[in-house]
Amino acid sequence: MTTIDAAALERVLSSVDVRLGVARRDTLGPGSVASLPAGSVWLVFVAGGAVHGQPPLGQACALDVDRVSRSVAYSPNAAQDLLVEGDAFLTLGRQPVTLRSDDGASLMIAELQLSDTAAELRDVLPEFITVTDFAGLEPAAAALARNLGPATPDDWPLRSGDPVICRLMTTTVLLSVIRAWAENGCAPAGWPSRSGDPFLDRVVEAIHDQPGREWTVEALAGISAMSRSVFAERFHRAIGRSPASYVTEVRMQSAKELLTSGHAVSDVSRQLGYASDEGFSRAFRRATGATPSSWRVRKLDPVPA
Repeated sequence: MTTIDAAALERVLSSVDVRLGVARRDTLGPGSVASLPAGSVWLVFVAGGAVHGQPPLGQACALDVDRVSRSVAYSPNAAQDLLVEGDAFLTLGRQPVTLRSDDGASLMIAELQLSDTAAELRDVLPEFITVTDFAGLEPAAAALARNLGPATPDDWPLRSGDPVICRLMTTTVLLSVIRAWAENGCAPAGWPSRSGDPFLDRVVEAIHDQPGREWTVEALAGISAMSRSVFAERFHRAIGRSPASYVTEVRMQSAKELLTSGHAVSDVSRQLGYASDEGFSRAFRRATGATPSSWRVRKLDPVPA
């Protein structure tokens, strides 16, 4: 079973912030289907019955739980196309998913919206996460999952309009699904490493710890114990962008967190190492399409849909 770095797992979980789009309880009759369109993050809990998934759900891992001894085994690269009562499923929405019930099922389906600060979750999670017997592994979270969505379509807007409580409940269930998946041997070796390279992971961790430091390629290469040219090439290959672009991305993520927690623009600018508020504002606008002040107003006081 894969050993997970508890501190690294905590860093991933603490970065998660979600908004609930719509939570609903779907009752499927025999032969009925529920569709999860691409483009959204979907969290599904099977409250009763069973469903088949297409494509197969959770190719990376399928948990096999002994419901008597509560021991857990896992099968890497197994295809899991059947979810039964008590199971949970998460998809990041890169492709559509269809859930089909042969004999009828009751599903809690939540459409999630990852916040800007949680977007990096997509970089470290697979497309599908399936946790069999989630109700046995995480009974408290499963109890919340059963009550996320109202039972009838007429009540859906009521639950969607209760943002604070729903967000807390949904975040708890989501974190519990990820934790159960990670702690029971389903995460790949080295997870949640962003790079898969321990030397580059030192660099990534340093950037996240001190986003306001004046990071140069030379300084980052020194942390990785590589030459400048070797480091730049390996970093781009592993992370998918240049070191400078990654530093800017982390700074912008930190800026969003600081702005939404009430920090002044000038304070954020100083904390993130910009020589002037104007320079910070230009960088923020390039990254987001909005000035820091207007972005904060929009996030703290969103216009109702």
